Amino acid sequence: MKALIDGFLKFQSEAFPQRSDLFKHLATTQHPGTLFITCSDSRVVPELLTQQEPGEMFVVRNAGNIVPSYSPHPGGVSATVEYAVAVLGVTDIVICGHSDCGAMTAVAKCKCMDHLPAVAGWLQHAESAKVINESRSHASEAAKVSSMVRENVIAQLANIQTHPSVRLAQEKGLLSLHGWVYDIETGSVDALDADHRSFKPLAKHPDTCAVQSRIGKAAA
Repeated sequence: MKALIDGFLKFQSEAFPQRSDLFKHLATTQHPGTLFITCSDSRVVPELLTQQEPGEMFVVRNAGNIVPSYSPHPGGVSATVEYAVAVLGVTDIVICGHSDCGAMTAVAKCKCMDHLPAVAGWLQHAESAKVINESRSHASEAAKVSSMVRENVIAQLANIQTHPSVRLAQEKGLLSLHGWVYDIETGSVDALDADHRSFKPLAKHPDTCAVQSRIGKAAA
């Protein structure tokens, strides 16, 4: 806790004064342009990765960057998605997986999670990705996990399109979806090219991340 308290004191004395006008503006309003859905992993910091200031992104974090399909009994992720799209009017949603993901490693390697029943139940929302990943050959265990991370991003993009608010915004041409995979060691991001169902380096293909909206229309 000492490190957290020291960090807060530094924020209050150094970082906050530099952004005092921004925080004054944000005190009564927010207009984020992007909903960023990623893993709870401590090594993934969305605002650092995207260099965004407070107020610019609405963020959801959970084990495995999962978005359950819409159901009659929606949970916290569903409520957050609905609020971001229907109330805040975000124009983009990014689902971002990452390298060395513990959740996807457990799914890919079929690790026993009897001692983690809540985690096991949660990761069932990645079952469609697991089925696809298991149907393919992989050169190594590491390659299998890496593939699982990518398939999970694709699966969660499919899941989020079952949400009424998302489908309506897409139908109106107001919302685009994007799939990213962040590599912790190199700091690079691969983005989903929906036309070819493959991931490409975002730095070399900066427009790749904008094509996901076409998947929604094709699947409708």
